Amino acid sequence: MTAVLETKFVNDIAGKFFVPAYQRGYRWGKVEVNRLLDDVYNLSKYDERRNYCLQPIVVKKLGDDEFELVDGQQRLTTIFLIYKYMFEEGGRFFGEPKFSLDYETRKGSKNFLANVDLDKREDNIDFYFIADAYENIKAWFADNGEISVTMPKIKTLFADNVKIIWYEVDATEDAAAMFTRLNIGKIPLTNSELVKANFLSAESDARRQDEIALQWDNLEKELHNDSLWYFLTNNSTEKYQTRIDLILDLMSSKRLDDKEKYSTFFYFDDLKRQGKDLNSIWQEIVRNFLLLKDWRENHEFYHKIGYLIASGYKNLSDIYAEFHGKTKKKFLARLDELIKASVKLEAGKNYSDWNYNDDAEKIRRLLLLFNVESVRQNGEQSQWFPFDKYKFGDKGKNSWSLEHIHAVNSQDRGNQEQWREWLKLHRASLENFPDENKFLLDEIDKLLAVKDIRGEKFLGLRQKILKKLSPEDISDDVDSIANLALLKCENNSALGNSVFDVKRNEIIELDKNGAFIPFCTKMAFLKYYTKAEKNQIHFWSATDRRAYLGAINRVLKNFLAEPIKEG
Repeated sequence: MTAVLETKFVNDIAGKFFVPAYQRGYRWGKVEVNRLLDDVYNLSKYDERRNYCLQPIVVKKLGDDEFELVDGQQRLTTIFLIYKYMFEEGGRFFGEPKFSLDYETRKGSKNFLANVDLDKREDNIDFYFIADAYENIKAWFADNGEISVTMPKIKTLFADNVKIIWYEVDATEDAAAMFTRLNIGKIPLTNSELVKANFLSAESDARRQDEIALQWDNLEKELHNDSLWYFLTNNSTEKYQTRIDLILDLMSSKRLDDKEKYSTFFYFDDLKRQGKDLNSIWQEIVRNFLLLKDWRENHEFYHKIGYLIASGYKNLSDIYAEFHGKTKKKFLARLDELIKASVKLEAGKNYSDWNYNDDAEKIRRLLLLFNVESVRQNGEQSQWFPFDKYKFGDKGKNSWSLEHIHAVNSQDRGNQEQWREWLKLHRASLENFPDENKFLLDEIDKLLAVKDIRGEKFLGLRQKILKKLSPEDISDDVDSIANLALLKCENNSALGNSVFDVKRNEIIELDKNGAFIPFCTKMAFLKYYTKAEKNQIHFWSATDRRAYLGAINRVLKNFLAEPIKEG
């Protein structure tokens, strides 16, 4: 027998369910019971046409209307107790539960479920939780208005709105192993697993089943290429336990704020119920994957779409919606329009008016575009901006931030270790001019020799060092875009609060060791934008800042409403 996958309304659950020994007993408390009833009842307050899913019920068929309950015991037991309460309190109009539960190792639990005797609740732990849940159900109905109104409403919702995903696994499935995966391993069924099972259960040809399964696994494998994955999304794999879910969510138009866990599965299940040809649906999944892969392999699409997603201005669903109904030329034109809108100025403003304290996010987005476009325009398609490294490098999620190229207003907070590191880093820069800076070098050595550095001593010496290593004309531009770059300094506060020369030396070392340095950040610190005859290698001067802004204007001329003022 092949797997069976379908959706059922709660009122249609019927049969005898056998709970095997590998499962623990019923353990839901007041919180879980009330949450289930609240979620169901709240449907009537918002949209009575809306469906709600109570998570999958996984079973293995044993005989006619007899099933081994692999997963879903807690939910199914609670549903049984709700029906039992409504039958006993509301009369025969509500009907007895259409299903029963039996237990391999807890024989008395079946009878206790059928005849909840509160006087016996202390006989064993299973009886206690079952009795407690029954009382919580009773209390919930008492707290939610007239029972004569609430009970019929719950009954109607169970019949017309509230579904379960019925997953009847293949007869050859190792049920105990699957239970371990779903519960002990804490790995829930994903939308993609359910959609895949839907396709396989509808296909009677074993050879065709194998083909679909192989193609499915190949798509999943290709999506594990990080350069493709992180081009398409800003989400880490924590959100997508299987990456093909991204494609399925895209096709189902699932919103980012959709809290219905299995809404994507319901979309494909509805297509099946409408009589749609599953083979055609499968081909559409493949076509959409190939479309996204084509975008990844097209140099212009890759950088423009990649920027829009990485910047957070648009997500993949937005881009996908923009694509439909457009020629390639019109789609590219639309991408350019979106990019322009992402860095659009407010009326009467210039980009040079943006500053680190008030406009950090705007500047970060503009500099990301500067980096992406510089790579796209450089090298005749031989270079590709590494969105995977930008978003999720070796030190964690999206840790690239906006940093001062030359920092002069370093924070006073710090500790002995950070102060010592700062002094050592800046001592190395002062050694470039040993004759001029002998006095400062001696002061640093004396302070480093002290067991405990006093804060005021460090701050006083720091001011002297900053004055010596800072260009005289930096003060007016320190928080402007001319002195900002994308740089990863969050794990080294001494480097983050350092002057240009210190940062430059560190970036060169990082680059030598293979670390990813954003393209334009590297170009700035290596003075590629400044003409050689005007190059002061140890300082970030006004000339450097003007050259930097000039490069931004040249690279982004098609996207900026007006050039950045270069001073």
